Amino acid sequence: MSDNWVVQNLENALDTWNSKLAEIWQLITQSPAEFKGGTIWTVITNIHGAVQAIGLALLVLFWVVGVMKTCGSFAELKRPELALKLFIRFILSKAAVTYGLELMIALFQIVQGLISTIMTAAGMGTANRTVLPSEIVTAVESCGFFESIPLWAVTLIGGLFVTVLSFVMIMTVYGRFFKLYLYTAIAPVPLSAFAGEPSQNVGKSFIKSYAAVCLEGAIIVLGCIIFSLFASSPPAVDSSAAAVTMVWSYVGELIFNMLVLVGTIKMADRIVREMMGL
Repeated sequence: MSDNWVVQNLENALDTWNSKLAEIWQLITQSPAEFKGGTIWTVITNIHGAVQAIGLALLVLFWVVGVMKTCGSFAELKRPELALKLFIRFILSKAAVTYGLELMIALFQIVQGLISTIMTAAGMGTANRTVLPSEIVTAVESCGFFESIPLWAVTLIGGLFVTVLSFVMIMTVYGRFFKLYLYTAIAPVPLSAFAGEPSQNVGKSFIKSYAAVCLEGAIIVLGCIIFSLFASSPPAVDSSAAAVTMVWSYVGELIFNMLVLVGTIKMADRIVREMMGL
């Protein structure tokens, strides 16, 4: 590493960015059961098991309400086709509440398979590192004291932007895991709504919303792949320009690319919901 403070500041900011981007690649391939050693998942599954009792009670309530709204009178229940339909709905709804956790894990694994396919097709197992071009390092190190004063301001602002963007990006990925945990914990309650025909839209909306949260991972991976391709061909550096101009143009373009990636990751949920018509 260079002894120059300006170069060190920029390299430290880029190291923070690279470490967070590498962490995202690692996190995005993890399941909720593997995240943070699985401690959180154990608690969430215990909560899910406790909420199942409430879900089963609500299932009966939704089913009774559905029967009352579907049938004009109890005499209609004597019709075999209607009685069979209501019985099948009750059994399937009970199965959804009882085996909801297994269904959600299976759905998550399908999406993880999609993410793995995208990563394999792109030929990327890890994100490309963003490094400071040697031309900029040489130009900055050759500057005198007074010439380097404007560079301090540029690198302070640029370094701060890069560091902040790094943490915003990783917080969004962590937020996806929190949403997965929340959906898993309360799943029996919305799934019980399948028992009644008037309330079944609640269950459908829940499944679609959970699928959308899972698919956010695919959008995040695509964003990281596109940024990695940008990083593999970094912004052009005019070696004949002044050091301040070189640093300013490089940092400006780099931050723009980073903003695009962070914006894509932040909007991953909205993009998926628009795709799924939610």
